[in-house]
Amino acid sequence: MLTKRIIPCLDIKNGRTVKGVNFVDLRDAGDPVELAEIYAASGADELVFLDISATEERRKTLAELVYHVAEKVNIPFTVGGGISSVEDVDILLQNGADKVSINSSAVKNPQLINDLVAKFGSQCIVVAIDAKKIDGDWIVHLVGGKVPTELNLFDWAKEVEERGAGEILFTSMNNDGTKDGFANEALNKLSTELNIPIIASGGAGSMQHFTDTFVKGKADAALAASVFHFKEIEIIDLKRQLKKEGIPVRL
Repeated sequence: MLTKRIIPCLDIKNGRTVKGVNFVDLRDAGDPVELAEIYAASGADELVFLDISATEERRKTLAELVYHVAEKVNIPFTVGGGISSVEDVDILLQNGADKVSINSSAVKNPQLINDLVAKFGSQCIVVAIDAKKIDGDWIVHLVGGKVPTELNLFDWAKEVEERGAGEILFTSMNNDGTKDGFANEALNKLSTELNIPIIASGGAGSMQHFTDTFVKGKADAALAASVFHFKEIEIIDLKRQLKKEGIPVRL
C-alpha cells in the first residue's frame, strides 16, 4: 500500500509565510526559507509553496525565493501562484521546484494542462482546486477564492484528470483555517471517482483530523499550514500516531 503523505503548505505574500481563515484575515507565520528547512528536517514528505497573491496581482511567482527554498530541502517541492504558461513552469523547475501547481490559469485555459503535461510529464503537474459548498453544490472559485465560477468541483476534477494532470490539490474554502477537520465527504467522492492522487487541504486542527481524512476521506495526502507553523502539531508526533492507527506513513 502506498504511504500517506504529510505536506506542510507555505502560503507566501510579499516574501513572508502567512496564514488566514476562510482565505482572509492573513497573519504572519515566518520566513519561508527557514520554515522549509525545518519541515524537511522534521519528517515532512513534501512541501507546497503557494504565492497566494501572484494571480491577483498579475505577477509571477517569486522564482528567486523558490531557488532559496529549494536549496534548503531534500524532499519534493511543489510551487504555485501566477503560473500561466509553459515558460513560467520552465523557470520554476530550473529554480528547483519538483512540481508546479496551477489553479486559476487552468480554469481560464484548460488546454494549458495538456500543454504542460506534454512538455514536462504528468508527475510534474498538480491542479489546485479551491471550492466552496453553496446550497449543497461545490462551486469552484478562482483568484485566491475571490471569484466564483459556474464549474462544479467534481466535473472539473474529472476534466483535469482526463487532461493528464498528475494530482489534484483540493482545498475546501468552507473548512480552510477553521481547524474543524477536512471536507471528508467531498474528498471521499473525489478519491472514489478519480484515479489520480487527491491531496486534502483546509481544516486541519488535530491529529484525529488527519486520521479521518485518510480513512473517511480516502485522501492520498494531507496538507496543512497553521497547525505546523505555530507548532500545534509536530510532524513526527503526527506520523507516529498515524502509524499506531494502522495508516501507512514514512517515518
